[in-house]
Amino acid sequence: MKNLFRDASSSSERAGPLCPQGSVACIGAFDGLHLGHRALVGRAVSRARELDISSVAVSFEPLPREFFARDAKPPRLMLPRVKAEGLFALGCDQVGLLRFNARLASMQAEDFVRQLLVQRLNVREVWVGPDFRFGKGRIGDLDLLQTMGRELGFSAHVIEPVLNNGERVSSTRIRAALASGNFDTATRLLGRPYAIGGHVVHGKQLGRTLGYPTANLRFGGKTPALCGIYATWVHGVGDMPWPSVSSFGTRPTVDGIEPLLEAHLFDFDADLYGQRIDVEFVARLRDEEKFDGLPALVAQMHLDDAQARGILLQHTAQRAIA
Repeated sequence: MKNLFRDASSSSERAGPLCPQGSVACIGAFDGLHLGHRALVGRAVSRARELDISSVAVSFEPLPREFFARDAKPPRLMLPRVKAEGLFALGCDQVGLLRFNARLASMQAEDFVRQLLVQRLNVREVWVGPDFRFGKGRIGDLDLLQTMGRELGFSAHVIEPVLNNGERVSSTRIRAALASGNFDTATRLLGRPYAIGGHVVHGKQLGRTLGYPTANLRFGGKTPALCGIYATWVHGVGDMPWPSVSSFGTRPTVDGIEPLLEAHLFDFDADLYGQRIDVEFVARLRDEEKFDGLPALVAQMHLDDAQARGILLQHTAQRAIA
């Protein structure tokens, strides 16, 4: 049975174990669910099936680096809900997105092991990635897990780094690739094209009045890893991906504040409000910029439209050959 737990403080004996028969747990940030993350989750899921017990993925929200950054939030590849959905899709029976707050940040590594891994998850094996650290002051590591495991009845293991072109696959490399518009590299590291998904929300409907209606997705108050104008495919509105041009940013010409992903679907006329879509990024066209009024903005939108159509036609041909 799938489950989602969110609070490390729920690990009291009174609450009881989430996995009475035992579990195999993997722990990580899992931002992006790239090839390295997939290898880690896959190992835990495989071992859990061999032992006929539950597989559990443990992550944190906000991510520790976001919590400690305070005002200058670092970029994210995916939203928490999408991360949880992806972990379930990879075969995890349970997913824990632990609230990373002052209480969790100050928790001793030994208490994290005893209260969460042992009492709450009844863990039999723990799998982590290279350089994994946890607990107050980040003093917890693989050696601590293995030492405590011998005392408390579980084993701890690390997977080898997953390499691409001789370099380790990491969320940091993917963020850098997206920021520079290098989507081929991002695709190789992720194992799939980069996309942002969500339910279409209402905007100010300015695009409709300008002749460019858009399907809008919010990014949950997180800082996106990319910003600008892009040629994109929209998934979820038909049997095939729909060609589009998308803007992702704060819309400086109309004094926007919150980052918003606005996808204009070519030759499309239907109500998408509330529908789940995924916007796949193909190529970066330009930076977001502030124009001297709406006429100048519309003129540039015409150019973006034509450029995106040409890129997507070429992309379609390349995929057909491949």
